Amino acid sequence: MKLSQYFLPTLKENPIDATIASHQLMIRAGMIRQTASGIYTWLPLGLRVLRKVEKIIREEMDAAGALEVLMPTIQPAELWIESGRYDAYGKEMLRIKDRHDRDILYGPTHEEVITDIFRKNVTSYKDLPKNFYQIHWKFRDEIRPRFGLMRGREFLMKDSYSFDLDEVSAKKTYNLMYETYFKIFRKMGLKPMAVRADTGAIGGDLSHEFHILADTGESAIYYDKRFESENLSVVEMQNLYAMADEMHVPEKCPIAAEQLASRRGIEVGHIFNFGLKYSKALEASVMGPGSPCLGGSSERVSGAMGVHNNNQKIYPNMGSYGIGASRVVAAAIEANHDASGIIWPKEIAPFQIALINVRAGDELCDKLCEEIYQKFSANGTEIIYDDTKASLGQKFSIADLIGIPTQIIVGPKSAAAGKVEVKDRKTGEKKEISINELYQK
Repeated sequence: MKLSQYFLPTLKENPIDATIASHQLMIRAGMIRQTASGIYTWLPLGLRVLRKVEKIIREEMDAAGALEVLMPTIQPAELWIESGRYDAYGKEMLRIKDRHDRDILYGPTHEEVITDIFRKNVTSYKDLPKNFYQIHWKFRDEIRPRFGLMRGREFLMKDSYSFDLDEVSAKKTYNLMYETYFKIFRKMGLKPMAVRADTGAIGGDLSHEFHILADTGESAIYYDKRFESENLSVVEMQNLYAMADEMHVPEKCPIAAEQLASRRGIEVGHIFNFGLKYSKALEASVMGPGSPCLGGSSERVSGAMGVHNNNQKIYPNMGSYGIGASRVVAAAIEANHDASGIIWPKEIAPFQIALINVRAGDELCDKLCEEIYQKFSANGTEIIYDDTKASLGQKFSIADLIGIPTQIIVGPKSAAAGKVEVKDRKTGEKKEISINELYQK
C-alpha cells in the first residue's frame, strides 16, 4: 500500500481527553476516531490489526474443535426474564422497545441466546459435547466510558459457549479452552497470565481471567518472576502461579518470596464454568443414555423444552469463554510502546515493513523504492510505502508512531551504492545492507 493512496490521519499531539497510552496512540496513529461517547469507528490501519486478532482467534478456536456461529446483537427480553438476569444485570444493559412495544435489548453477552438455540435443536446426549463461538459486536452501557477501547461501550468480542454431558467432561472442555487461550495470546506475540477470578454476573464456580501486564492495568497481579523469561513455552506459562490482588494472602502465597513479583494487568480474556445455571433456568435438556426410544422413530420431542417420552432429562453443564478482541488491540499497545509511538508485535502488526523514500522525486530513489515495493508486494509481504513529499522528519515520525516492525530507508547516497538502511522498530538498531541481502532476508 502506498501512503499517498492510503487514509492515515495522524496527529502530532495527544488528544486532550485521552489519558492512557493506547487511547492516545490509537488516535494519533490514525487507527480509530470517536463517533460517540465510548463508541469508535475503526479506520483502515486499526482495522488491519483487529482483523489479524480475529484471524488468530478463529484459527485456534477451530483447531480446538469449536464451531463458529453468528448470533443477533438484538435479543428478546423474554429470554433474559426466563433466565432471571433481565433485572439482575443492571443498567449496563441497553434496553429498547420496538414499534410493537415489545421489550428487546442490545446484547451484552449471549448465554441466553445460545442456550435457546441448543434446547430447540439438540435432543440426544450423543450430540454432546458441543462448543459454539462467535466473534461479534456487543454493547454495555458503561456509566463513564473512558480510556478509549479499554472501557468503551461498543466492543468486538469472541465469546464461546460449551455444552457437556456432565461435570467431568465440562472440566475437560474448560481445561482445553484454558490451554487454547494461552496459544491464542502467544500467537499474537503477547504474554498472557491466567489468574483465578470471581465469576460475577455470569455465574458459576470456576473462573480465570487472562491478563497482559502493563503499567496502566486495572488490577494488581502477583506472579512468579520466571514469567518474565523471554523463552517460556505455553506449557511453562500455564504452570506458573499468578493471582489477583484480592486473592493474594502473603502468608499463604504458593510463590517463594524471592520469586514473587507484582505488576498491574489488563484483562483481555475471561473463562467460566457455570454448571447447570442456564441449562436448568431455560429448561435446556437432552435425552439421556438408556432411553428406549433413543435413535428410533418413536422419539418424541416437545420443541423448545426438549422433553422426551421417557421423561429422562439431562441438563448439560455449560461453560462460557470470552476474549475482548478490540481490547486486545489496546492492551497490546499498552504493553508495547515507547515515547515515539507503538511497537507492534510482528504477529498483529498492520504491515511488516515501512518503506521510506528519503527524497521522493529523486529518480534513483523513486526507482529503487518502486522496485523494493513491487518485489515485497509480489511475495505477499505486507508493506506500506511512504511515497509522499512530506519532510524527512515527518516520515520518520510517522513510521515510528504507527509502529511497523521493520523500516527500510532509501536515500540518494545509499541507493547510488546499491544499499539501503534497515531499522528495527523495537530495538532501534540500524544497519546498512546491500539490495541483494535485503531480498535474501
